[in-house]
Amino acid sequence: MDLDGDDNDNDIFRDDEDDPQAQLSLLENESSKEYVVYLVDASPKMFSTTCPAEEDDQNGETHFHIAISCISQTLESQIINRSYDQVAICFFNTREKNNLQDLNSVFVFNVPEREFLDRPTARLIKEFYQLEESFSKIIGSQHGIVSGTRENSLYNAIWAAQALLRKGSAKTVDKRILLFTNDDDPFGSIKGAVKSDMTRMTLQRAKDAQDLGISIELLPLSHPDEVFNVSQFYADLIGLEGDDLVDFMPSAGKKLEDMKDQLRKRMFTKRIVKRLKFMIVNGISIELNSYALIRPTVPGAITWLDSVTNHPLKIERTFICVDTGALVEEPTKRFLPYKNQNIIFSMKQLSEIKRVSTGHLHLLGFKPLSCLRDYYNLKPSTFLYPSDEGTDSSMCMFIALHSFAVAFSGSSSRPQLVALIAQEEVIQSGGQIEPPGMHMIYLPYSDDIRFVEERYSDTSGMVNIASDDQIKKAANLIKRIDLKDFSVCQISNPALQRHYAVLQALALEEDDIPEMKDESLPDEEGLARPGVVRALEEFKTSVYGDNYDEENEPGTEKPTEASKKRKANAEFATKECENYDWGDLADTGKLKDLTVVELKYYLTAHNLPVSGKKEAIISRILTHMAK
Repeated sequence: MDLDGDDNDNDIFRDDEDDPQAQLSLLENESSKEYVVYLVDASPKMFSTTCPAEEDDQNGETHFHIAISCISQTLESQIINRSYDQVAICFFNTREKNNLQDLNSVFVFNVPEREFLDRPTARLIKEFYQLEESFSKIIGSQHGIVSGTRENSLYNAIWAAQALLRKGSAKTVDKRILLFTNDDDPFGSIKGAVKSDMTRMTLQRAKDAQDLGISIELLPLSHPDEVFNVSQFYADLIGLEGDDLVDFMPSAGKKLEDMKDQLRKRMFTKRIVKRLKFMIVNGISIELNSYALIRPTVPGAITWLDSVTNHPLKIERTFICVDTGALVEEPTKRFLPYKNQNIIFSMKQLSEIKRVSTGHLHLLGFKPLSCLRDYYNLKPSTFLYPSDEGTDSSMCMFIALHSFAVAFSGSSSRPQLVALIAQEEVIQSGGQIEPPGMHMIYLPYSDDIRFVEERYSDTSGMVNIASDDQIKKAANLIKRIDLKDFSVCQISNPALQRHYAVLQALALEEDDIPEMKDESLPDEEGLARPGVVRALEEFKTSVYGDNYDEENEPGTEKPTEASKKRKANAEFATKECENYDWGDLADTGKLKDLTVVELKYYLTAHNLPVSGKKEAIISRILTHMAK
């Protein structure tokens, strides 16, 4: 009996980690998700208090508008960067109520076909945009904590938020409550024993939530003439003591963009990439967390949807008997044809054959830092720090190993030597600039290293070496065009910005697509400065001489065979590209019916990269066509 499945005989030894999509899924599973409840004070004080606006705007902005704008922008970023995170938006001190416990003065904003705590959707973002205009009519505002009543709206709000965050394990999900308010003393109008009783109950409710693994963070909004006093009440609520209380700087009187930036920093927390066990010797190990510091940003993976329900498709594998057509269970054994016979493997045997490494980090020894070369760094490193689940002895051992070490790491199919480089803690102005820990640098194999001399040597094997004057002129040019305090985070990817702007316009049904500023273009004004022009001319003269003519440069009149071939391919692709109605194919969704070769006609004709799988190529075409 033969079995028809989706496996190929040649793929029997293929590891799941060889598949990029499997790696993304593994990373998504191992890195913790985040559940966030935005808790927004909706008392009349949030609407009447204004903060300084731009110079050309004399009306100012209410604190409620700041909170709504911050959350709106964060939802847009979250739906792109971490679409598996779940959010809930909860208002307290409201006239109407809408929550699971039917508590007064608490309203959880939501849209149909979505749970109170769920992944953000385009409809949620679109309707949340328009909420401020209709808030007083639909939800309404009122003073929730006033003298003469026993109603405690802040207590109810924390209780409702805690109930929303019940689902999900604290070990795999980070749970947070972000509180927006401009009232530093919510019980200020109440006196005596009633105030003490309400304060005690509210603080105990917050402590109960924190004991369940829920962190509470405060985003204070200050009055124009008065700084938000966090010591009045909220320091006890969020657990600020000692230096933390002194270092806590409330964002008083800041503009809207500053508040958005503050929220963005709090939302994009450092996510754990992978948890590792650092094996030292004789069964002694340390639990470590690894963090990705800088990674290139790429468009999100394509998700196939059902054409009727628009729900994501789930791939399932079934085995069908060729003789009877009946469904059979997945076999516990595999086989590989070899010399006219089938070699049988059990799943356990196959797993052991494929296992080269246990996946742990094994300490091999120590080397002087001078042994490490710059060109050994082939891909971005990861940052290691002891896990919170470890013991105090784990931290002590980690500190003792805080030096340059060599270790053995890698998955079952990709073992690799790594270098562990220690980093000391850097503190400036009472704040931590760089944390203590180790950078794990992935060391290359011998065939990963290429020698520059072999590539740039002439037919006789000689390599042209720059003279001292040329090196001096080049250093002077670099010094002239060097950017002070430059960071790679200062320049955004224009293609990605355009890609997500198109997606946002389609999802929110917007008419116009905002223009994206390409920050990667050369600074023509800066390059035209006399000092830069002079340094550039001196460098060019030192390399090519005084009589250098770029138009008559040798090689421009006699193109190489490779350049001729590329030009011919480009002309052929341009000609073939004209035979397709690309706009109609994109509108009708028939691009997926074309072959990869046909799709590359468009890419080559428009001077676009042709690498990647078919889904990535289609996405690149649609982005270029602004579809």
